[in-house]
Amino acid sequence: MIRYLKFTLASFFLITVLTGCPTDETSEEIPVCIKNKIAEILTTEVTNPPTKIWKWEVDAKTYFYITSDCCDQYNYLYTNKCELVCAPDGGFTGNGDGNCPSFKGEIKKTMVWEDSRK
Repeated sequence: MIRYLKFTLASFFLITVLTGCPTDETSEEIPVCIKNKIAEILTTEVTNPPTKIWKWEVDAKTYFYITSDCCDQYNYLYTNKCELVCAPDGGFTGNGDGNCPSFKGEIKKTMVWEDSRK
């Protein structure tokens, strides 16, 4: 019951913050499905290092890269519709899952969210 209440309150707070008056230009760039992932992250313990979400723009497409906590964990890349693309890095070897597409252009990376909880 307490976990459900924490999730509900965190989701309400996050949705209010992210869909209200934007405090910066990046808040409008985050798709709803990624905002939902942020709400999920906020219902769990703070990771070490804190989770970050980066927007990747490459080959006329937009992706979202979400970091994982610590060692040997994959960092995942999603489409702007939250479809899992691959794990570009992380894992036991640090080289990801080997399933990423070959990007032709330079990847423009912009951090759009960081878990600021202590």
